[in-house]
Amino acid sequence: MLRRTILAAARSGTTRRLITRAPVSRSVVRRFVAGETVDDAVRVSRQLVDAGLSVSLDHLGEDTTEDAQAKSAASAYLAALDRLGAAGLTEHTEVSVKLSAVGLLLDPAMAREHARTICEAAVKAGTTTTIDMEDHTTTDATLDVVRHLREEFPSLGVVLQAYLRRTEADCRELAHAGSRVRLCKGAYREPESVAFQDSGDVDKSYVRCLNVLMGGPGYPMIATHDPRLIAIADDRARWYDRARGTYEYQMLYGVRPDEQIRLAAEGETVRIYVPFGDESYGYLMRRLAERPANVAFFLRSLVSTK
Repeated sequence: MLRRTILAAARSGTTRRLITRAPVSRSVVRRFVAGETVDDAVRVSRQLVDAGLSVSLDHLGEDTTEDAQAKSAASAYLAALDRLGAAGLTEHTEVSVKLSAVGLLLDPAMAREHARTICEAAVKAGTTTTIDMEDHTTTDATLDVVRHLREEFPSLGVVLQAYLRRTEADCRELAHAGSRVRLCKGAYREPESVAFQDSGDVDKSYVRCLNVLMGGPGYPMIATHDPRLIAIADDRARWYDRARGTYEYQMLYGVRPDEQIRLAAEGETVRIYVPFGDESYGYLMRRLAERPANVAFFLRSLVSTK
């Protein structure tokens, strides 16, 4: 019922106007989204880098339904990379791309070409690209694009979601030398046939996947805010004799900022996932609708910095 209500609100223009104009909504957006423009993305990236953190910029937009939208999304990344390079931020700032935003559901070949153009621009700017993962229906297509692009861009990163039953096997396939893999729990609403439903089972899967990645020769990117999983990751790093800099932690912009600074102060690489663009309303509503438990998560984050 809650999920249906959120999705209905996401589609309602009247509700959108009411929510986006409310002071509390603007406060939430400012907490979790850098802003609407490339200028906002560069400004927040500079603040985070100056604080000793790294950044992964995500231009908001999913489920593109027109070729022009896909081209516009790709162009936004090119503009951001150009500005980041000019600002001297690309040593510590990369971009994250959702393939659906650049046309995956319209034409996988078109999405791959847009992603290739973004990867090419990132390399020229002196940084990297990571391909985000979306719902399970796009997993195979996303991995196909990643495999193809890694022939030309071996530093291309990819995201895997621990709540999918297939992910441990995907980790084993991708935990090779030079492979950058971001491991997150997963936030989309998925059926039991493909995804663990119990939070304890998701955590156990995360740890199994973490062991595969930390024990391999690749570069794990540990995306979690869970204190217990962060402690386990630290233990696994020591168990596998991993030097700092051979893996990194990743967290969302606006979530547990004190913990982000604490880890960085201890010498860890900490990368902050920073959304920007004019689709912030849709971004937040989809995150809440995909998993209504996220409502409590975002509310707790507003009052907690730990």
